[in-house]
Amino acid sequence: MCVQQASIGKTVVSSGTVWEALAGYSRAVRYGDHIYVAGTTATDGAGQVVGVGDPAAQSRYILEKIGHALGELGSSLADVIRTRIYVRHVQDWEAVAHVHGDYFAQIRPANTLVQAQLVGEDYLVEIEAEAIVGAGRSTKE
Repeated sequence: MCVQQASIGKTVVSSGTVWEALAGYSRAVRYGDHIYVAGTTATDGAGQVVGVGDPAAQSRYILEKIGHALGELGSSLADVIRTRIYVRHVQDWEAVAHVHGDYFAQIRPANTLVQAQLVGEDYLVEIEAEAIVGAGRSTKE
């Protein structure tokens, strides 16, 4: 991933995919203490879908990818305050929800999960996230 200052107060992370340039978006954008992570699929650096046929595996890969983008911007999954999950098949909701719970059981962000038509047959899950840097700090600190 590539981090660059886009303007005063705005920093962007790019994963370098052709889709970002084509569609005009960034993997994640930080403005002040707020970070917005674009809809993220289980696509690896070579453009291949990870976890074909396995919504749980795709969810784990996606959340790790989101965590990496947050890390590039000085944050982590602990700072996530909202997630949105899109599933191709509504019957996959429980497998995806369990993975979300594995990552966020203690963090408890606001969450939405909906069925959606995703951009390719092998994509079963897409997740986006919002974070506020420092939101995950313990009040005991």
